[in-house]
Amino acid sequence: MAQCLAFMLLFLISSLISTVGLPVKPPAELLQLGDVGGGGLLSVDASDLHEASRDFGGVARADPPAAVFQPRAAGDVAALLRAAHGSARGFRVSARGHGHSISGQSQAPGGVVVDMSHGPGAAARAEAPTRALPAYSAALGGHYVDVWGGDLWIDVLNWTLSHGGLAPRSWTDYLYLSVGGTLSNAGISGQAFHHGPQISNVYELDVVTGKGEVVTCSETENPELFFGALGGLGQFGIITRARIALERAPQRVRWIRALYSNFTEFTADQERLISLGAGVRRFDYLEGFVVAAEGLINNWRSSFFSPQNPVKLSSLKHHTGVLYCLEVTKNYDDDTAASVDQDVDALLGDLNFLPGTVFTTDLPYVDFLDRVHKAELKLRAKGMWEVPHPWLNLFVPASRIADFDRGVFRGILGGRTASAGGPILIYPMNKHKWDPRSSVVTPDEEVFYLVAFLRSALPGAPESLSTEALARQNQLILDFCAEAGIGAKQYLPNHKAQDDWIEHFGAARWERFARLKAEYDPRAILATGQGIFPPPGSPAVVSDL
Repeated sequence: MAQCLAFMLLFLISSLISTVGLPVKPPAELLQLGDVGGGGLLSVDASDLHEASRDFGGVARADPPAAVFQPRAAGDVAALLRAAHGSARGFRVSARGHGHSISGQSQAPGGVVVDMSHGPGAAARAEAPTRALPAYSAALGGHYVDVWGGDLWIDVLNWTLSHGGLAPRSWTDYLYLSVGGTLSNAGISGQAFHHGPQISNVYELDVVTGKGEVVTCSETENPELFFGALGGLGQFGIITRARIALERAPQRVRWIRALYSNFTEFTADQERLISLGAGVRRFDYLEGFVVAAEGLINNWRSSFFSPQNPVKLSSLKHHTGVLYCLEVTKNYDDDTAASVDQDVDALLGDLNFLPGTVFTTDLPYVDFLDRVHKAELKLRAKGMWEVPHPWLNLFVPASRIADFDRGVFRGILGGRTASAGGPILIYPMNKHKWDPRSSVVTPDEEVFYLVAFLRSALPGAPESLSTEALARQNQLILDFCAEAGIGAKQYLPNHKAQDDWIEHFGAARWERFARLKAEYDPRAILATGQGIFPPPGSPAVVSDL
């Protein structure tokens, strides 16, 4: 059966490979893929190939891969990458968690997509529990759990909660993302000002390099690969295991929103709240978003409000155009519930939001973390989830955020944020919570903002909200940032040429990035959908610096 499957793969690659610039004759080493051992499955099913050629962004178009590989363990991934690395000219290999990239980053036209959603975690869900239990380390000073790189964060959360009442410290807003996928970018949400991004909350990794070597790495063991892989966009290897920092999970959350019409007051309050140090009263989560008075909070976060918790606009009757919403939470347990009102009132008392615009709700901690998924289910039921998502995510230095507001929110968008096509997030983070040794690029200031345009091109929407129109608007925003010298950096970056990537990283960081690529993936077979390095068929990657 394995031999038959391998020949099917060779036939398929022969028919596809000429369209992507790879050798017409498929490498003989691909025969190994029919029997890599360990339970890995190689699929050439048309539905699997189609699924692997698309992503959540729905914008990037590419030919399908020649095959989809479903590993059960790190050894399976290693066998695949040894075959790719050892072949005559190499073939593309991309890891795919659950398909939530936005610009085709996980695509591998004519190559092999590694479907990481299959693995020890998947086996644990279907059969006997085989996941590693949370553990305590005196050396690390806390609890941790080892998880498969393809595990969903929601599954990690449910597992750690059910085994000790523990939870990861740092999150993304959406939990149906893979561990390896978010760690290859950064992983941010409203806890980042407090705990840092997810890449600042991982102790150890197993990474399968582009040479097919399984390398365990940490801050003290193979640190260059460890920090290179964190935020490394999948360029140096595939993360198969991560040791995640845990904390005791709170039971409930007080979830609060307040509105502003003055951008300077809005950002000043946000920055003051994230500056509060440990040991003082402070919020546990902080985000914000841009809204409009004529269409308040008409986006995926509107589930916060309900008939029992309505938005009353009487206090906003004199305000038109752009408004800004501060979103914060305070965690509590049964034994601290009596003091949560006092803590929240004291924190809110120092803020400059519009009077009468504070909205509050209480809910279980897990429900708060999983809030976006609940909105997803509603959108799926209406056919409004699997649509193109021409997103743009930027890190903007705090010193230029007011210029960004004038040029983009009030300029390019013209104050029409209610019809922007989706939520626009804006919240600050502290750079000292980000390890500078990671591969992530952030502005060179202590405080910088995430500004995320999370738009959707819905069927039947006006032409101004089409995929093409939103993409043009994204480019206008990027052009404005460049011409005004804003110093913004893309998060979940998408650049078209290597020169643009070099500019993104800067000379010194690019030198390190290229050197690590040459060391750990010299054939440049990994994550070619990022467009950073020449794909297989080009000369081997070398550092000339």
